[in-house]
Amino acid sequence: MQKKQLARAAVMVFAAAALLGVGYVAGTYRASATGSTAVATTSAAGDKIDPKTGRKVLYWHDPMVPNQHFDKPGKSPFMNMQLEPVYADEGGSSGIKIDPGLQQNLGIRYATVRRQETTEGFDAVGTTQFDESKADVVQSRVTGYIDHLYASAPMQRVAKGAPIASLFVPDWLAPQEEYLALKRGGLDDGMLVASRARMRAMSIPDGVIASLDRTGKAQTHITLSAPEAGVLTELNVRDGAMVSPGQTLAKVAGLSKLWLIIEIPEALALSVQSGMTVDATFSGDPTQHFKGQIREVLPGVNASSRTLQARLEIDNTALKLTPGMLMRVRVDGHKPVSRLLVPSEAVITTGKRSVVIVKNSDGRLQPVTVTVGNDVGNQSEVLGGLSDGEQVVASGQFLIDSEASLKSVLPRLEGSTSTGPSVPAPATPSAAAQTYETTGKVEKVTAGDITFSHEPVPALGWGAMTMSFGKPSPTAFPEVKTGETVHFVFRQSDDGYQLTKVEPVGGAK
Repeated sequence: MQKKQLARAAVMVFAAAALLGVGYVAGTYRASATGSTAVATTSAAGDKIDPKTGRKVLYWHDPMVPNQHFDKPGKSPFMNMQLEPVYADEGGSSGIKIDPGLQQNLGIRYATVRRQETTEGFDAVGTTQFDESKADVVQSRVTGYIDHLYASAPMQRVAKGAPIASLFVPDWLAPQEEYLALKRGGLDDGMLVASRARMRAMSIPDGVIASLDRTGKAQTHITLSAPEAGVLTELNVRDGAMVSPGQTLAKVAGLSKLWLIIEIPEALALSVQSGMTVDATFSGDPTQHFKGQIREVLPGVNASSRTLQARLEIDNTALKLTPGMLMRVRVDGHKPVSRLLVPSEAVITTGKRSVVIVKNSDGRLQPVTVTVGNDVGNQSEVLGGLSDGEQVVASGQFLIDSEASLKSVLPRLEGSTSTGPSVPAPATPSAAAQTYETTGKVEKVTAGDITFSHEPVPALGWGAMTMSFGKPSPTAFPEVKTGETVHFVFRQSDDGYQLTKVEPVGGAK
């Protein structure tokens, strides 16, 4: 009985070992079969075909480092993930194709580039100021004292002829009493004429002299009044103050005519000329328009705002405007000009360049660098990069850019090579200048890069693989031929990995 139990146990152990062996063989076969599906096939025309989908593959890439292309599938040297294929019918240099339903979800709108006849004008802002050319001053011609000051403070409105100040002039008393004494003495008219001339020389007004003849009483007070209606922009005296000949007591500026000072961007300085028509509106009442013509362009550019100033006179007879108001200004040119225009919202300005996303005839989208001129309302002038009739994206550009970056088809609109996670690199100050070297076989040579099947690079944690390295210039390394085994040195840059040296294996140091 004991022998039978031992035999049965031995049979069960043998059966378990056999089952484990069969499972191991089956698992190995399945793994090899699965791995074989990751190997791309080549068509009769030499194109790479993905065996899973049957689609033509342009290259493989790591989505986190989309600008580095590989000609074979495998594991990414940058991240712990498999390389993904980019198919020929999905993208390429001709742009990216986005599903119409996705475009609708993204809220993408299109606009057509149009050539239109527009005036050589521009929009600007301006401020109203007193017309200094029509300002009047109230001065004293004699030495005296302010007996009474009617005006109270600057910026006070005054009517024409309104009193400003009353002056007590003691020096006027003696010549007037002398004249009255000569007149009472019955002397000849020659003495009276000489006395009148002396009073006029002392700035005694003719009205005071006429009153002296009529009343026989000397006057020592004079009232100075406003020559025109307006505003007291200056008031330089107070009650009881002494004044001297030529001293300005007050300054009166009118309001019926105002200056409009227009701030013109420095970029438009050469397009501004005297005589250009101006239409100005005030935000408080946009229906009211104030028109005029530029009288002169003031010399000099404001160092802080980088603007040039132009000056014109506007009519303010209705007194609706006051100095200091901000005005919206439209400056019109002398003749219409044909311009190529796109909506301003379609232009993405990065600081270094201006970009628009163009819709190709096949529906693909791709960025185009453009040269932008002046703005015309809510549209921008395009000096180069587009042609009449093209379709551009007017909204949703950044969503398109994100979609494109995931597929590694369009370059980033900011002009950088990658905005995702950076390639792991040693955290040292000289990491950007560090070089690496290995040996490999030249698989392909183009004007922009060289493809190697190279050995491992332990410093970067790379295994043996096939990948492309950029050339510093199209004419670099002219002696390198396909099929050679070479030793090469490369470094990491903003554009991927760049070669610095390539030499035959026999010449390696």
